[in-house]
Amino acid sequence: MLTKKKVLQTMKDLPDKFSLDDLLDRIVLLQKIEVGLAQSKAGKTHSTEQAKEKLKKWLK
Repeated sequence: MLTKKKVLQTMKDLPDKFSLDDLLDRIVLLQKIEVGLAQSKAGKTHSTEQAKEKLKKWLK
């Protein structure tokens, strides 16, 4: 889950002038990273072999 502190730090890292799209892109990226880390900690990961099998379905 995002915290106010992380979002504020993300805003501080932006240049003085930025678009709303830039801000939203960074917040969405931050959220996706948080979700991925939580999934990893919960053991919800795939091995390389499992990933290759899933990719075969998409890359046909």
